[in-house]
Amino acid sequence: MLNYLIFIDRRIIVNSTQVSYFRLSAYFDTVGFKYLYFLLILSLYVFIVCANVLLVVVICVNRSLHEPMYLFLVSLFVNELYGSTGLFPFLLVQILSDIHTVSAPFCFLQIFILYTYASIQFSNLSIMSYDRYLAICYPLQYHTHMTSKKIVVIVALTWLLSFVGVGVTISLSSSLQLCGNIINKVYCDNYSVVKLACSDTTANNIFGLVYLFAVIFGLIILILFSYMRILKVCFSGSRQTRQKAVSTCTPHLLSLLSFSFGAFFELIQSRFNMNYLPNMLRIFLSLYWLTCQPLINPLLYGLKMSKIRIVCRDLLIGGKR
Repeated sequence: MLNYLIFIDRRIIVNSTQVSYFRLSAYFDTVGFKYLYFLLILSLYVFIVCANVLLVVVICVNRSLHEPMYLFLVSLFVNELYGSTGLFPFLLVQILSDIHTVSAPFCFLQIFILYTYASIQFSNLSIMSYDRYLAICYPLQYHTHMTSKKIVVIVALTWLLSFVGVGVTISLSSSLQLCGNIINKVYCDNYSVVKLACSDTTANNIFGLVYLFAVIFGLIILILFSYMRILKVCFSGSRQTRQKAVSTCTPHLLSLLSFSFGAFFELIQSRFNMNYLPNMLRIFLSLYWLTCQPLINPLLYGLKMSKIRIVCRDLLIGGKR
């Protein structure tokens, strides 16, 4: 009887206090491949930092690139540096570690960084679709509608609203009473934390749905509206208009589809049981939405957009001389 009371008392203590750390159970024994994975992740991170910093510097120091589209790209590249820094150094440490744990405060900090990165990224891509719509459908009025001051305000609001929305989400999650501390991922994830809760999660669910509907649904409508109008102009316009639309919209469309594809699979994997998939595949799908943009966007915009490509080429040639 005494042992039973002690057991009940321990359960009450566990359920009434916050966990101090989380264990990431998706890591598996790599043994001989540990350093190979480390070098691979490190190489990707170095490439991401160098490529995105290069493009930010190129756009900032060249006045010919101080146009609305390129200012949105600066926001995009800075956000990719921000999100990558919240993920890659953490992965490098975990790969070399034998015990895959993370303190609760750092875990929530990582969730905040990764979720704000995703929110800002999708918002940036959505606004860029509207920017392309104005440039193609209203070329003469474009610079009247898209001034530098308006862009600064739009970008600032995008970052601010993402910080506020994700901040509320994290504050609700961090106040939950948890019955466990095991996260079946290689990084911290908010939905995984909420699933560990043994207290009421109604507030989390309601706010999450409202935030998701208001932001994501609104941005999807903006994207669909913009590209429907662009297609209409392309079908009824001249060959020159179609060529301009293809050259400016191709990088954006590829970037948007890649990010949406990764986010969709991450959403499916988080909400449904995917244990029947190989562990390596599940890890790849969970990381794809966080790594695809910082990796491919510098290549897409750096190679596809002629102005950036020319400036980069001139800098490299000038540097060699």
